[in-house]
Formats: sequence, structure tokens, C-alpha cells
Amino acid sequence: IIVNVIHSATGYHSKTIRFLNVAFDSSGDSLLAGDHQGNIYVFDLTGNRFSLVQRTMQACTALAFNLRRRTEYLVALADYSIKCFDTDTKELVSWMRGHDSSVSSISIHGSGRYAITTSTDTAQLWDLDTFQRKRKLNVRQSVGIQKVFFLPLSNTILSCFKDNSIFAWECDTLQCKYQLPTPIEGSTLHYKVFAVTRDGRVLVTGGKSNHLHLWCLESKQLLRIIQMPTKVRAVRHLEFLPDSFDGGSNQVLGVLSQDNIMRFINIQTCKHLFDIGNHEEGINTAAISPNGRYIASVMQNGSLNIYSVQALTQEVNKPPPPLVKVVEDLSKGKLGASKLTMRVISGRSERPWKSRGSKTQTRVLKPQVNTSLENKENELPDGLNKKRLQALLKGFGEYPAKYRMFVWRALLQVPENHLAFSSLIDKGIHSAFVHLKDEYPMKSRKLLRVLQRTLSALAHWSAIFGETPYIPLLAFPFVKLFQNNQLICFEVVATVIVNWCQHWFEYFPNPPANVLSMVENILAHHDKELLQHLINCNVTSQLYAWPLLETLFSEVLTREEWLKVFDNIFSNHPSYFLMMVAAYIICSRAPLLHCNQTEDFEYFFHHRNNLDINVVIKEGYHLMEATPADIHPQRMLDDFIPLTKGQYPVFNKYPRFIVDYQTQERERIRQDEIEYLRERQLVHEIEAKAVQRKVEDEAWYRKQELLREAEEQRRKILLQEEEKLADQRQRLAAVKRELKVKELQLLDAARSRFLKHQQDQRQMELKRLDDEIARKVSMRERETAATVQDVEVRQIELESQRRLFEQQLVKDQETVTQEVKGEIDASRRRGDLEEHLVQRLIEVNQDEDRKAQVLAEESLAKADQKCIDTDWRIQALYKQKCDDLDREAHYKEIAKLLHDNRVKEAELLKAMKEEQDKRWEEVTEKRAQLEAEQLAVAALDARRKQFLEDEMNDAIDLAEKLQCEDGYF
Repeated sequence: IIVNVIHSATGYHSKTIRFLNVAFDSSGDSLLAGDHQGNIYVFDLTGNRFSLVQRTMQACTALAFNLRRRTEYLVALADYSIKCFDTDTKELVSWMRGHDSSVSSISIHGSGRYAITTSTDTAQLWDLDTFQRKRKLNVRQSVGIQKVFFLPLSNTILSCFKDNSIFAWECDTLQCKYQLPTPIEGSTLHYKVFAVTRDGRVLVTGGKSNHLHLWCLESKQLLRIIQMPTKVRAVRHLEFLPDSFDGGSNQVLGVLSQDNIMRFINIQTCKHLFDIGNHEEGINTAAISPNGRYIASVMQNGSLNIYSVQALTQEVNKPPPPLVKVVEDLSKGKLGASKLTMRVISGRSERPWKSRGSKTQTRVLKPQVNTSLENKENELPDGLNKKRLQALLKGFGEYPAKYRMFVWRALLQVPENHLAFSSLIDKGIHSAFVHLKDEYPMKSRKLLRVLQRTLSALAHWSAIFGETPYIPLLAFPFVKLFQNNQLICFEVVATVIVNWCQHWFEYFPNPPANVLSMVENILAHHDKELLQHLINCNVTSQLYAWPLLETLFSEVLTREEWLKVFDNIFSNHPSYFLMMVAAYIICSRAPLLHCNQTEDFEYFFHHRNNLDINVVIKEGYHLMEATPADIHPQRMLDDFIPLTKGQYPVFNKYPRFIVDYQTQERERIRQDEIEYLRERQLVHEIEAKAVQRKVEDEAWYRKQELLREAEEQRRKILLQEEEKLADQRQRLAAVKRELKVKELQLLDAARSRFLKHQQDQRQMELKRLDDEIARKVSMRERETAATVQDVEVRQIELESQRRLFEQQLVKDQETVTQEVKGEIDASRRRGDLEEHLVQRLIEVNQDEDRKAQVLAEESLAKADQKCIDTDWRIQALYKQKCDDLDREAHYKEIAKLLHDNRVKEAELLKAMKEEQDKRWEEVTEKRAQLEAEQLAVAALDARRKQFLEDEMNDAIDLAEKLQCEDGYF
């Protein structure tokens, strides 16, 4: 580095005015630089001086200092305009308008007559003699422009778009000369930055990848793909390093990546030569002088570094860089995949004492050996650096809201001990926070649940947190922020307690008098009047400092103010927290001096006040610097110590006997309360049982009284009934006597009547027997005659049934015969139809064969005829011959199809014959089955006939036998 330029503004709080853009003039000895306040400076590198040439009052977005008139330059401003100034007269030469968005680049033609300004939606061509716009390039919003610039040593404009398309245009006529082909398939590189060699032959493109594409603009082909180290994930800027002896075909390329390091490589040998910038001091943008002597870079901290290229190229003590790979052109596909990738060695092999044939070595870049212990302490996880974060915080006052939680986790270095946290959570809700919702009612049940779990985990981690009354107030802001990640929430609260709540619990259960005394000492040193007023009003530090400490400012600040305050607290030493408390009190001195009542002070430190938090933060930094060392809290507070990984550290910085005593007392009180509740429950149960027993007794006595009354009443009724029964028995006995006398009389009359009836009955029985005998004789005669007639009728019926059955059998046989005939006829008709179809197919095939033969003869005749034609019909003859060959192939295909059809027909005929044989076998089987059925029917008829005859014979024999036995008839 030749020089480091820092523009710092002096005042109450010093700050750095950041440079934004740099540009060299055509000679390379003068440098133009613009900062974010609109100041334009010219640095004369040969004369070792600088001067302020313009105050534009707006941030510049692009610069150009290589115009035809060497004292003029172009600057693009934040209001989308472009202005031309003169460095000598410091006057405005021209003011050009026309862009609707920020101008990202300015390209000057080699003659210095034309300029191209590029924004995201348009590119415009300007005539620098008249400062008039010549042409304007508009594109669709979906495409967008990346960059439009002139090619050196030519009259060509190159336009690069966001869809990776690149067009070349003629400057004068604005006609499209060519378009570069699209990149190779599978490439995910989206072009964002471009660079061209001084001879305008090679174009290098890069984007969100570690690959660089090298294009040959003469052949319009992709030469090679250079792969940068794996640490390079995106390329932000490309710049070729000129050489006086390379004839414009620059070989060294500077690549600025996302890690703010600019690496210089040789595009031919792909060797890493050197790099500028590091993780602590990163580069935002850079420019290289046309003579190749200087490199000007705008750093992240806003300063300007100027490097000597000669010193950089001669430096040989740099550590070997990571591997750089090159991939050759894949467009023609002539080379195999193994030949397209080439491993290359680093620049160390160029040393004269190193053998050329040594093996290739790769290594990961490590921090420099002379890195101080302070820088190591400033290194944070995820590649962050505490010093850089502090610089960012001082510049903007707070961290970006989008990345705040990420930055906090890095600053606090939370270990994310999942197993240890799970073991704390598994212990359940701590007894001290079971009734948390009664003390701190919340609308959000989720927030209450997370707060309860976090406080329980803290209490299980250390017993003191279960006894501390202000722990919910301290943890609540972080619980509300990290309620979706309870592990991070717990570890952030634990880290805050370990580092920013040092010595808080030494006087437990009283407020930390030692910490409050630190705040009081700071207040006594910086504002004695205010402290004296507080003393006169009997307001102690427990009233004005402890409410701010125990609530972490959450009661007196809004959410945004609280986040901004803790951005600064977490980025500084733990003593800054106490400085913020003192700063808040000092910045509130005006209203505090008007307060006289204790209630007013209590209200003030427990409610939000009209106070600019940015002033409080600045005052906190002022107190950090202006407080003497003997009373500075930094002397009594330890540096930040993150939580240990794996297991959480033991927290025992409190009077354990008090905590144990309170725990025991609370446990005793809890046990007494449980015993009291148990006894009260027992008393309630006894009282309830006594009341129930009393109610049951009263009900029993009332029931017994009712039963006694009912018994007396029923006894009286029973006596009355007994008396009535005695009277009824007397009347019944008299009636029985009368009935007995009547009964005897009736028995005598009935006996005489019965005897007479018996005699009449016997006479009637005798007469009835005589009538019955006569009736049976006549009935037997009629039955015999009817039986003879029935037998004759039965014989006639049997004969008629036999004839009907024979007729039915004949009809069934005729029906089966007709069905068989119908099936045979249908089969014969199907066979005739199929035979007819086969015959038609054969005729069609024969017709096609004849047609093919005719066509073949015609083609042969035409071929013979055309053989004698003249030479000018040779081409037509060749085409006809091709047609003949196609037709011949077609005929062969038809013949093959006919042959396949014939084979299929033969197979079909064979299948039909097999089916016919099966049918005849089935007919034979059916006939055999029919004959068997007929035989069975005949046997059944014979058996039935024999049965009837046997029955008839038995009936005749029985009748004869009866006749013989009854001979008296």
C-alpha cells in the first residue's frame, strides 16, 4: 500500500466520510474519487497532492475521468442525472438528464468523443462535443440491462443483458454486428460483471458463481472456464491489469469476490499471483490505472487504498493460494471430459530454487502469522468480525432488522447445547413458576408458556433464579423476541445474566449495592448537581438505577428503541450497560430536576419518557471514554465470556446459604400449605359427612313416625273389618242351613228323574244299534260297487298317462332334433361364409399381385425408355430409380403381409377343424347320454307298470279274502 486515505469529520463524535467510486485519467497518474456526501477529489499521484474540485451535495454512483479534454470528467449522481465538470475551473460544463433509475456505469469511447451511460432499464449514447443524446436503448422490464460499454481499439459497442445474452453493435450505424452464443448447457452462471482486454479481443464474464467465462470476440467462441477457489461464491468486479510489454493482450485479471478480497490470476496459466484486501479490511470496488502502475480500492470502512503493482508482483513471501482450475471450450465436443479440466500449480513454482517437476500442492488459506491476539478475539462465528460490526454500528446506529437476530447470536456466541437444554426442559415446570399466570397475566398463552419454560429452565440451571423476583422482568423481552426458538431464548438470557448481570446476586435478596454504587459513582463524577438533587429528595440508587437494571430498560423504551440500545450493549464491554443506565439518567436531568416527590421519581423510572434514544447511546459512549479508570465499571467487571459448549457452566455467584434458606423456607411453607390444605379438606369432608348423617337421621325418624301412624290406622281398619266379618259369618250360616234343606229336596227329585231318564236312554240305545247295523250293511254294498268302478277308472287313467308321456317324449326328441339341425345349419352357413371370405381375400391378393406385376412391367418399360434419354435427364432418372426401389420395397412388404395372412388363415382353418372335431365329440357324448336317459326312462316305466300290476293283484287278493271271511253276506 502506497497510501491510505481516510476522510474523517471532526466534531462531538468523529465519523468517517465514506468514499464510493474512483476513476483514473487516461495517463494513470491522476485519480478521481467521490464520497457519499457528494465531494469530488482529485489525487495527483506523481505530485503527491490532492484537491477538492467539486461539491455536488449528492452521492455519486459512477465516475469517468478519461475524456478527450483531460481536465473534464463525468459524474453520475443519485438524482439519476449526469454532470460534466472541469477540474481546473471547478465549473459545471454540462448537465445531462434522461435516466429514470440510478446510473451504474459510464463508458468512454477511445477517442473520448462519445460516452455510454447504463442503468437497469436503459442505456444512452451521448455526444460529448455537444452533450446531446444520440440514441437510447430500451429493453423489456423482464430482461434488464447489466452493462453497455465500448470495446477498446474498435468502433464496437457491447451490450450485456440479464438473460446472459451479449450483442455487439456498430457505433456509427448502430447495426447489430454479432451475438455471442449462449453458454454451455448445465451452466448456472448468470453474468453480472464484465471486463475486456486492452486490445478488445478477450471478454471475461462472471456472476453468482466461482466460475469465469473467457470469450474470444474474434471467433465468437467460449475459450475456457476458469474455476476460482471454493471460498469464492460470487464475483463482484473484474478488472484487467495492463502491462507495457503485452501489446494489449492482458494476461493478469483482478477478481473481486463476495468476501471483499481481490485476487489476481493469470488467465492463460491460471496461476494465482497475489491478492489485496482481507476479511478485516475488505474492498468494495477497485480501479486500475491505464499504465498498470497503481490499483485504487475503496475499502469497506470508507477509506481509499492505493497499491503499487510493482511491489505486489515482486512479493514472493505470500502463502500459496488455493487451487484454481480451468475448463476448456466444450462447444465443439472434440475433446473428452478428462482433457477439459486441468489442475494448475500456484505461483510459488515460479521461484528459481523450486523444482519445476514438483508435485502440485493445494492448501486452505489460513490467517497471517502476525495476526494479533486482539484480532483473534474479535473473530466471531459465521465469518463475522466484532470490530467490523462495531464500525457498522457506529455508522448506522443499529444493525439491519433483517439480520439483527443473526448478529446477536454471533456476538453472544450462543453454543446451542441441545442436549443440555433438553435435560433442563425435561425437569418440567419449576415450583416457583407454577402460578406465573396469576402474577403476570398475558393474553398470549403461547408467550406465557414459553416464558414459564424459560424461567423454569433457568431455575433448574441455578437455584437462585427460582428465588429472584425480577427474573421474569429481565427475561420477558428476550422471550418475546425469541419465542419461536426456546433454545436460543434460554441461552441468550443465560449469556446476559452471566456477563451483563455480574455481581448482581452477591447481596441477594437485596438489590446489588455494589453495582448500584458503580452507577452512583459515574453519576457523581459526570453530574454532581443531579446526584445532589436526588440525595436531597431522598431518592437512592435503588429507586433511579435499579428499575432500569432489573427490567433491562424494557419499561422505559419502545421495542425499536430497546433493540437499538441492545445492539450497542451486545457490541461492547459489559460495563457499557451500566454506562447506558447513567446516560439515561443524565439525559433525563431536566425533568428529574423538576421532580420533588418520591412517587414522581418512581413513575418516571417505570414508564416511557420523551427522550431521544440516539442521544442516550452517544452519551453512553461518551461516558465510556470520559470516565476515569478508578471508577470505571470496566475495572470491576470481567470481559465477555460466552457459554461453554456441551454443558452450561455452573452459576454459583450468590450467597448460597440465603438461597438455600429461602428454598427451605419456601419448601417448608409449601409443605405447611399442603398440610393445611389437606387438613382443611379433611375438615370439609368431616363436616359434609356430619351434615349428611344428620339429614339421614332426620329422614329416618320422619319415616319411622309415618310408619307408626300408618300401622295404627291399619289396626283400626282391621278391627272394623273383623266385626263386619263376624256379622257376615252369622248371616252366611243361616243361609247355608236354608240351602241344605233345599238341596236335600232337590236331590230327591233329581234321583227320581234320573231313574226315569235312564230307562228311556236304554231303550233309545237299543233302537240306535238296530239302525246302525242296517246302515253298515247298506254302506258296505255301496262301497264295494264304488271300489270296482274306481279300479276300472284308474286303469283307464294309467293308460291315458302312458300315452301322454310317450307323446311328450316324441315331442322332446323332435325339439332336440330341430335344435341339432339348426346348429348344424348355422355351422355350415358360418363355414360357407368364412370360405367365401377366404376366397375373396385370395382374389384380392391375386388382383394386387396382378397390379403389382403390371406396375413392375410399366416401371421396367419406363426404365428402358428413359435409358435412351439424353444426359440432361440423368438426375430425373436417378430420382425415378429411387422411386422404383421404394415401390419394390413396398411390394416386398405387401408380399410379406400376404404370406403372413396365409399363415394366419392356415392357423385359423386348423383351429376351426379342431373346434369341429370337438363339436362332433360333444355330439357323440350327448347322443350316448341321450340313449342312457332313454334306457333309464324305459326302466322307470317298466318298474312303474310292474308296481301297478302288483298293487292291483294285491287289491284283488284282499277283496277275495274279505269275501271268503264274510260269507254270511
